Amino acid sequence: MRRLLALRQEQRLTTRHVRLVAESLEVTERTVWRWLAAAERDESAAAEPGAWAQSGDRFSVTPEVRRLLALWKGNVTAVHRELIARAVRGEGDPPPSIPTLHRAIQRDLTPGERAGLAGGERAARKHDVFLARPRGWRNQVWETDHVQAPVPVDVDGRARRPWITWFTDCATNAITGVAITPGDPSRESVLAALRSAVLREDPYGPFGGLPEKVRVDRGKDFLPRTVTAAFDLLDVTVEDLPAYTPHLKGTVEGLNRAAESMFLAALPGYARQPRPGKRASRPKDEVLLGFEDFTARLLAWTLWWNTKHRPSPLQGKTPLQAWQDDPTPLRDVQAADLWTFTLEDAGTRTLTTRGVRFRKRDYVGPWMTGQAGLQVRVRFMPHHDHRIEVYHAATGRYLGPADLADQATEEQVTAIRKTRAARARRLKKDLEASQHERYAAVTQAEPPRRLGALTTAQAEAELAQTADSDLAQLAMPDLIPPAAPPADWRTPASLAALTTSGRPVRHPYGRDGASAPDGRDGRAAPPTTDEDGDAS
Repeated sequence: MRRLLALRQEQRLTTRHVRLVAESLEVTERTVWRWLAAAERDESAAAEPGAWAQSGDRFSVTPEVRRLLALWKGNVTAVHRELIARAVRGEGDPPPSIPTLHRAIQRDLTPGERAGLAGGERAARKHDVFLARPRGWRNQVWETDHVQAPVPVDVDGRARRPWITWFTDCATNAITGVAITPGDPSRESVLAALRSAVLREDPYGPFGGLPEKVRVDRGKDFLPRTVTAAFDLLDVTVEDLPAYTPHLKGTVEGLNRAAESMFLAALPGYARQPRPGKRASRPKDEVLLGFEDFTARLLAWTLWWNTKHRPSPLQGKTPLQAWQDDPTPLRDVQAADLWTFTLEDAGTRTLTTRGVRFRKRDYVGPWMTGQAGLQVRVRFMPHHDHRIEVYHAATGRYLGPADLADQATEEQVTAIRKTRAARARRLKKDLEASQHERYAAVTQAEPPRRLGALTTAQAEAELAQTADSDLAQLAMPDLIPPAAPPADWRTPASLAALTTSGRPVRHPYGRDGASAPDGRDGRAAPPTTDEDGDAS
């Protein structure tokens, strides 16, 4: 720029010089001419072409402007209006124009700060720079997560969005284990996915073995007593990540996004599919997948991901090739031992002639013949109430499974579920009807006013109907007054006026819960005699 300025002062500057400079700087010729004019006015501008002129009275973003940006969610016009109102009240200097305020915000605040003041921490995090972890060896670190599939499937005649729980190896991007749950996931989902991830025999292999570390978020399903105890027994370190930090487990989060864009988006009923119309609703005639079909397709896609897909971090290899090329030795565990470790302990029980009593229900097994009186330990899979696993209380030896005695048939269970659903719908309808209260619209500040006027006669009739339906009113306690208590009892005057005169009723006492009246000294009062001399 100084060279162009010298040429202009020597009157040797041509349009060709300006064009060449504009092409080299990738700006327009008009911009170069404007820079030259600024350099003629101030020679310091020639050092930084295009930089804003530094002046002492230039407006800068203040902490008050930052607070107002957060209050109005990044709305600069609202911030400017608020600054004007405060200046009118004498609470500050008059603000600059809206374009000047815009330029100051663009200059003084980073894109992440502007996004954070408008949308919060999650919006600001999109402008952050994250370091990539070094790629280690297989089974060094696993990551796990739940993700709800945006695809409704048919579960017992109802449309439900299943949950997917999976474990992935950070070094090879392999999906080591997966479990699908029709409803909300629980610790049982985590344990089922963990078993499929650790076991390497068919149909789970060849991925698996015990990892050195597992990264989980602070979900309650990943850190209950059963899951943490299973990890401890398997000598696996659990790294509990802070809440709302998905970037700290980027491998499994990337798998969640890839599964949706590469697999779930093509399934029938995909909830986030662009649809015509103002309201994005699913067509009524759309046929949904069954839960079994959805599970089969997801497992097939998981196999494709592990054996055919070539993620970019693996540099042309599939997860299977990266796994097989890694010479790191694997730590295996027997299937029976793994099953024991991932069961929840329910304590010891005594085996009786009716089986094992657990949660107020009896469980029996064919191996229990001749074992009555044995002390056993019960282990069970969470939410699987139909079967428990029984071990010897002293030696820990596995004895066998026990199934729920007198278990209801599938038809009975289905009928009960339908009855419960109908009752829930009826109760919901009744509650909604009771809450349909209408209020008058207002155009000024005043208390809410209910609509629906009642006459005095209507109100009295409704109250009378309510009183007639009250069981306490229908009891009529004065129809048969109570008998008089014994003479030595201190009876309140209000109760004595309601009792009938005559021979007092002797109250039995003893083991049936009633007690004899006590004398003034606290001992049992002596028996009294009536007019005929008979003891009473």
